[in-house]
Amino acid sequence: MTLRRPWEDSAHARIPSTARAINDRLALRLLQDEGPLTAGQLKQLTGLSRPTVADLVERLTASGLIEVVGEAGEQRRGPNARLHGIVADRAHLAALDVRTEGVAVLVSDLVGRVLAEASVPIGGDIGTEPAVEQAVTLVERAVKEAGADRLHTVGIGAPGLIDPAGGELRDSSGLPAWHRRLVAALQERLPAARVTVENETNLAALAEQREGVARDRDTFVLLWLGHGTGAAVVLDGALRRGPPAAPARSASSRFPAPPACPRPRTARAASTPWPARRRSRRWRASTGWARPRTRCPANRRRPAWCGRRWHG
Repeated sequence: MTLRRPWEDSAHARIPSTARAINDRLALRLLQDEGPLTAGQLKQLTGLSRPTVADLVERLTASGLIEVVGEAGEQRRGPNARLHGIVADRAHLAALDVRTEGVAVLVSDLVGRVLAEASVPIGGDIGTEPAVEQAVTLVERAVKEAGADRLHTVGIGAPGLIDPAGGELRDSSGLPAWHRRLVAALQERLPAARVTVENETNLAALAEQREGVARDRDTFVLLWLGHGTGAAVVLDGALRRGPPAAPARSASSRFPAPPACPRPRTARAASTPWPARRRSRRWRASTGWARPRTRCPANRRRPAWCGRRWHG
């Protein structure tokens, strides 16, 4: 009989790979936010051990995600620490600002350096297909000007409601029809790219959290006043999303009524406070407040109000 070691099992093998993926993502996020860092700085910021950081740097370098971009401490004597940075041209991203009167597009690399910008006005008198064709052509022209072979991700910021399940634009009054057709058209013309859609108010909140006035705030609300009114909520540093119809559904919800009391109600018993009713058994029987043989569903040991009278 062959004995299998615990770490050879598939369930145990997934744990180290998951930890490595989490560490890699954390290091890449730090390199993107802070810029080039040394291995010692990565160790200090991540809290990982020195061998783990060395393995992480070697793994990301072999995969082509980071590279040595310089040295730290060049003015002092002795060996200098190497600075590691993200390979900026490994992938390219596109951002679309979709408005009712036009589209603006921006192409950047992985570190956020803008490579190309373009915009085109779209009038409301043209049809849906010509408007979609103008927007898609604008994206293709910006990608060519940036010198990118293909796009990794296309992010679209648009007004209106976003379907939480499918991530598509919903039918909204006052918005042109070509907004909803644009997402499918971009996915057809750019099959290798991942196309995502987000509400413009949520994107504005993320921008304020990263680069704006909310950089030192973990919890805040952004109120958007434009053609319409919107709001974005950030709690504990994370953007909170929810179904758009939640407030209306909560307001129109109907709750079941409490169970009716089977005992008769008298005006005197209803108007007398419960401490004054704890008198003699004869008085309680005369007012209809005597304890029933079958206990009411709302009756407890302590006096309780079931909605029609007191029980105790």
